[in-house]
Amino acid sequence: MYKKRMEAFGFQIITVEDGNDLEAIGRAIEEAKADTEHPSFITIKTQIGFGCPAKQGKASAHGEPLGADNITALKENLGWPSMEPFYVPEEVYSHYRKLAEEKAETEAAWNVMFAAYCQEYPDMEDLWNAYHDPDAGEKSIEACADFWKKPEKADATRNLSGQILNRIKTYMPNLIGGSADLAPSNKTNMSDMGDYSKENPAGRNMHFGVRELGMTAIGNGMMLHGGLRTYVSTFFVFSDYTKPMARLSALMGVPLSFVFTHDSIGVGEDGPTHEPIEQLAMLRALPNFHVFRPCDETETEAAWYSALTSKKTPTALVLTRQNLTPMPGSSKEALKGGYVIDDCEGTPDLILIASGSEVELSVKAKALIPDQKVRVVSMPCMDLFEEQSQEYKESVLPKAVRKRVAVEALSDFGWGKYVGLDGAYVTMTGFGASGPANLLFDHFGFTPEHVAEVAKSL
Repeated sequence: MYKKRMEAFGFQIITVEDGNDLEAIGRAIEEAKADTEHPSFITIKTQIGFGCPAKQGKASAHGEPLGADNITALKENLGWPSMEPFYVPEEVYSHYRKLAEEKAETEAAWNVMFAAYCQEYPDMEDLWNAYHDPDAGEKSIEACADFWKKPEKADATRNLSGQILNRIKTYMPNLIGGSADLAPSNKTNMSDMGDYSKENPAGRNMHFGVRELGMTAIGNGMMLHGGLRTYVSTFFVFSDYTKPMARLSALMGVPLSFVFTHDSIGVGEDGPTHEPIEQLAMLRALPNFHVFRPCDETETEAAWYSALTSKKTPTALVLTRQNLTPMPGSSKEALKGGYVIDDCEGTPDLILIASGSEVELSVKAKALIPDQKVRVVSMPCMDLFEEQSQEYKESVLPKAVRKRVAVEALSDFGWGKYVGLDGAYVTMTGFGASGPANLLFDHFGFTPEHVAEVAKSL
């Protein structure tokens, strides 16, 4: 069945019946290289545990150690020249030394060819160097005079993200990416940049199809190849499908950018199947993975800045469908992951900590607590906040202030390290529901009145 699937995709299908026949594998590879019209899919048939009499063809060859006796039997069966625990024949070393010499000659010839090419086409050398410059992100944003734009009106952060993407595209010509068939909703289409296809390989918008895992694997592959800066996108609730490949992004140190939209119960009428609850906690739990949930345009710009300048860490932008009001206190301090967005005089009695759409909610709740000194902290990216100095973190969240409330329209999992034993939560404890976003926020207690009530109870 998988062969038919790949054939339907337009692949050349090649089968090697004996996976131990190196010459047959070599012929298959040459046959694949000879077809310049189609990608090739090579099936190589093997048997697990080959050569071990007691284990060949059995699941135990994979799930259990062979053991000393079986290793001896395997070596005897394969005609291995030594029973030593670790032995590599001299002919293997000789073979690889010869290969290294041959490939060194090939590399030297390529370097001569490339130098001649650069001399003849200096503009293309400049473009090559720009594509492979590790600081290309910083330089592109610096060249984009309107990257940091003063917020003008309330808007959804998914819309603002799309606008930022289209502002930076000209200054970052190696930026390429797309969506799992949700580009109009994710706002990830770069206008006038064309769609990548067989007929238009210069197109910069990728149509990945409804396959988030494959999409993320492709994004990783393009980044690992070098020269390209890549982003992928889908609804936030479908980030589950990207997880295995997102984990590899983090594990390999590939700074792939993820654009996840429709970030909470604010999805509304699509109902609980499409309203993410646990996904933010899932991605925050990944080592070497930045999860950015901005509260307005300035923080969305900071999220893209962080994503496009990252060297070894993937970044997820988690964005709203509903409009968010520009916050007076938002700033580039968002690049530190967490900062004071609305402060009080002196040491606060109470701290409200929020991300995304709940930052404005928390600022409004503060006005309903006039008898206490209240600080509001925006926490768009916990991961970046944890990378700051202890002095900075203490300046934002003083340990002496134990009355704290976390406000986020998703799971409370992970907030404990900031809220502590004496704090409280205004978060989701179950799945969402179907209905207009504003009614759902009211229903689940995401109102200034309820946040203030919870805060006063501490």
